[in-house]
Amino acid sequence: MHTLSTVCVYCASSTRIDPAYAADARRLGTLLGSRGLRVVNGAGNMGLMAAVSDAALAAGGCVTGVIPRFMVEQGWHHKGLTELIEVDTMHERKQTMARLSDAVIALPGGCGTLEELLEVITWKQLGLYLNPVVLLNTRGYYDPLLRMFDRAVDEHFMGERHRDLWRVARTPDEAVRLVYDTPRWDPSVRKFAAL
Repeated sequence: MHTLSTVCVYCASSTRIDPAYAADARRLGTLLGSRGLRVVNGAGNMGLMAAVSDAALAAGGCVTGVIPRFMVEQGWHHKGLTELIEVDTMHERKQTMARLSDAVIALPGGCGTLEELLEVITWKQLGLYLNPVVLLNTRGYYDPLLRMFDRAVDEHFMGERHRDLWRVARTPDEAVRLVYDTPRWDPSVRKFAAL
């Protein structure tokens, strides 16, 4: 186990999704907030992002949102967060969220969520991010991606050891347990990043 005070949560801003996704987002926010863990997310005011934030705050937790200024200018930011960090670019947003976090949990989402998740997994493969990365696989959402990862390993685009870059949870409770129980990645992995 490692020191854990802040969890970065990647998730969708869409509102036209199955209620099961929102239920898991609220449960995750409640679990993190009630444990005194700070949530870091993209500061959105809709969808799963807002659901996680609102539940964490209602449970007594803190939420730091990181958002580019152009999104603030569009009014897309949550106005009730503990802290709002405005940045210049999407790249800076992702770097800041990762830098502040002791672990990442990815809920289901679209291109933005997938892009964040794949980037942090890549950083971990390169030894640039050493903390736990957990996929919350609500309704089997990530099953196709996990099959793609398996194929990448099977066809030697990734090494066998790279299967340990992420963990998969079926429930919010399991996701929280995994961020506590997953050891930090060994920084010496840099020498193994290339196959």
